[in-house]
Amino acid sequence: MLDKRKFYIKGEWVAPLAANDLEVLNPATEKPVAVISMGTAVDVDRAVAAAKAAFATYGRSSVEERLALLEKLLDIYKRRYEEMAQTITLELGAPITMSREQQADVGVGHLQGFIDALKRLSMREELQNGDILLREPIGVCGLITPWNWPINQIALKVVPALATGSTCVLKPSEFTPLNAMLYAEMIHEAGFPAGAFNLVNGDGLNAGAALSKHADVDMVSFTGSTRAGITVSKDAADTVKRVTLELGGKSPNIIFDDADLEDRVTGSVLECFNNSGQSCDAPTRLLVQKPVYARTLEIAERVGREVSVGQPTQEGTHIGPLVSDIQFARVQALIEAGIAEGARLLTGGAGKPDGFEVGYFVKPTIFVDVDNSMRIAREEVFGPVLAIMPFETEDEAIAIANDTSYGLAAYVQTSDLARAERVAAKLRAGMVHINGAPYRYGSPFGGYKQSGNGREGGMFGLEDFLEVKTLHRPDAA
Repeated sequence: MLDKRKFYIKGEWVAPLAANDLEVLNPATEKPVAVISMGTAVDVDRAVAAAKAAFATYGRSSVEERLALLEKLLDIYKRRYEEMAQTITLELGAPITMSREQQADVGVGHLQGFIDALKRLSMREELQNGDILLREPIGVCGLITPWNWPINQIALKVVPALATGSTCVLKPSEFTPLNAMLYAEMIHEAGFPAGAFNLVNGDGLNAGAALSKHADVDMVSFTGSTRAGITVSKDAADTVKRVTLELGGKSPNIIFDDADLEDRVTGSVLECFNNSGQSCDAPTRLLVQKPVYARTLEIAERVGREVSVGQPTQEGTHIGPLVSDIQFARVQALIEAGIAEGARLLTGGAGKPDGFEVGYFVKPTIFVDVDNSMRIAREEVFGPVLAIMPFETEDEAIAIANDTSYGLAAYVQTSDLARAERVAAKLRAGMVHINGAPYRYGSPFGGYKQSGNGREGGMFGLEDFLEVKTLHRPDAA
């Protein structure tokens, strides 16, 4: 078992000030693979002090100096790519093929996206009225990241902080801390100044809250549940620090009767089940126009039954376990709620798949004839569970799609691109995917309503970590 009980503070791996061990479990075996320390407010204080001290000099570094460090980090990440993929598979349970092709890849894609954006960013520009606009790093950043796409969110927060000249303290999820510690090793090897990046493990109630409340933290960037995001916002309010949030979703996926059903229904089911359904932007509500509803169910049932469950260490396109017993219990409760509320099971259901008595494995599940008032249509399940419901008109589809407290992503499937853009304009979501188009590195990621505040990725991600200063100069003689 790996001993990972130290924190990375001021360029060194240091012991916590008080022993508080936690075992990291492999979700496929339910057995411990590592032990970490759970940090407290005093550990956070040390890390914040290191970040504050480092900001005095790192905050005045040049763009060219920071670009050189980021490009070195990119080279190191590529060299240790397989190590990152294996680490995520071990602690998250993502199948190794998926870890290589998606989970680890984001560490390259987002970093390159930020490098490209930083090269285009103007830190000083003259306004039309003659005043000067300066962009400056915001300061010390508290970064709190989730377990479901761990290095994705770490890269989307750590990289823009360091790219803009800010310093940071990262608190990764205690369920998946090992990839974060590996990333810390890479940052150290790249040669970032001591204190520019710091890492303290712990839970949200203690280490996370200490970061959100800390008077010397200028900004908190949080990704997680909407419930936790509300708490972070309240904790940060007393010191009026900037807060950016990437929260939950219940993304609608509208299939019109002119869509390529075989392609788009197949893609929609597989996208929902990707990462075992543990994605905030997963298309979990499939809205289908009535003339093609029956055919859609035929395709969805076939595809759903073909989705296999397998061990994370095996190559292939199967799905793995959920991350923890807590998440497993939540998903099971919502599947049972769907049955109790009268939705019809097309595939899957409660309980574990046959042959998977050990591990947090869930049956890929599809509910049909769902009403948008049901819990499975309103709550973020965060498991491989799809809810399918019919609609008649374009306006009805838009009304159902927008009838949610979330607004992260939405999906539209139609051969009429004019209609696709017309519908997209009326959807209250931060991202709309048309006919299976993917998210692309460098584009802004984020949502409306209770899905969060701010945008991550590329130029928009850099701007969230910058302050704007105006120099009002006297008129020229």
